[in-house]
Amino acid sequence: MASTPVTRDTINPKVLECEYAVRGEIVILAQKLQEDLKNNPKSQPFDEILYCNIGNPQSLGQKPITFFREVLALCDHPALLDKSETHSLFSADSIKRASQILSQIPGQATGAYSHSQGVKGLRDTIAAGIEARDGFPADPNDIFLTDGASPAVHMMMQLLIRSEKDGILCPIPQYPLYSASIALHGGTLVPYYLDEATGWGLEISELKKQLETAKSKGICVRALVVINPGNPTGQVLAENNQKQIVDFCKTEGLVLLADEVYQENVYVPDKKFYSFKKVARSMGYGEKDITLVSFQSVSKGYYGECGKRGGYMEITGFSPEVREQIYKLASVNLCSNISGQILASLVMSPPKAGDQCYESYSAEKNAILSSLAKRAQQLEHALNGLEGVSCNRAEGAMYLFPRIELPKKAVEAAKGAKTAPDTFYARRLLNATGIVVVPGSGFGQAAGTLHFRCTILPQEDRIPAIISRLTKFHEAFMKEFRD
Repeated sequence: MASTPVTRDTINPKVLECEYAVRGEIVILAQKLQEDLKNNPKSQPFDEILYCNIGNPQSLGQKPITFFREVLALCDHPALLDKSETHSLFSADSIKRASQILSQIPGQATGAYSHSQGVKGLRDTIAAGIEARDGFPADPNDIFLTDGASPAVHMMMQLLIRSEKDGILCPIPQYPLYSASIALHGGTLVPYYLDEATGWGLEISELKKQLETAKSKGICVRALVVINPGNPTGQVLAENNQKQIVDFCKTEGLVLLADEVYQENVYVPDKKFYSFKKVARSMGYGEKDITLVSFQSVSKGYYGECGKRGGYMEITGFSPEVREQIYKLASVNLCSNISGQILASLVMSPPKAGDQCYESYSAEKNAILSSLAKRAQQLEHALNGLEGVSCNRAEGAMYLFPRIELPKKAVEAAKGAKTAPDTFYARRLLNATGIVVVPGSGFGQAAGTLHFRCTILPQEDRIPAIISRLTKFHEAFMKEFRD
């Protein structure tokens, strides 16, 4: 018999089920419009596409941190270390760090494979950075360097999900990496709803309710995903709330999957980032008490090195037998890219007070973070000034997730166009202004509510123009569809 042809009906149904809204329908339309603008600059009522759909800072003009890039350049081209002019082009700190890193890499070659968990010397540096951050010991053997945090999340889903009867508790709204990876690996997403009325609060009563509901359906819940600071919601959890979450996971025997990639992105003075590992250890819980996986990435923070694909997970509380299986999964991919590994070590061990380049590094870091805070506040204020729009405080991360109340006529028009109302709004916004946002339905939202996610990443001098375009569009939209 001839083999079945490859059609949409014959590919893996899990691939069809998987969705990833931040690069979905609206972004595909934006790319088409961008191509139209390139071929005919007068073809649209705007002169550029403004991608506010994804946390991709350097694509919107953020400059990389000089120290990080100098070290990377020297590691990738070590012959520069032997040239006299290098000392006038690169800082002494960068030269010293690059030499140090190269001495840890077998063959001193960034083009060679490393250990499957990542270069041991770089994991030592990261462990020391975690220890300095948390005040509790970290073991380099607990660290797996990955191509950004996403492959680490996939690895955990692959490990934990055996069938559709295995469930993962996920926040709603959530970053769609989680829903996509759960679908791809054949598990069940067990939603718990963040409370928008209390600034996207995480209520333990809600976790318990959803856990019991899942159990009543025969689902074995394996893990709890917590995103802190939140994506797409931008909230920062209070330490006491984190303690409740740790206790919940310990009591219920759940793996705590802590997405902490925005740990540097906190913009309000009354909130502070605490890692879940620090919280658990401060409560007296050790390896035998709770199983915890922490994810970190070089794509976010103040560094925004998305294209370098660097990140890691720190795994604690797994038995030696399970760790062997996690190592096996890592080894299937051979290793993560070396540039990303180097960056992960730099992010967790940046220049310190007393280093020659500390002041210039600090100035770059602080300028980026203070500007992000300012942009968040400006956009939050502008959104709250729009008719039918309410936006919670931007405490952290890189996004705002405003709620929109659309007139009934707009909802009916969306039905006529066979699309969700928030997608209808986002598409109209793009066609009128060139601004790309992601409909809230791509992240999940409480029934009867509509949202969109917008990044705070366009450069500071562009924010007034974005606010002006958005305001003008929204006023015209509401006037057109007013009941």
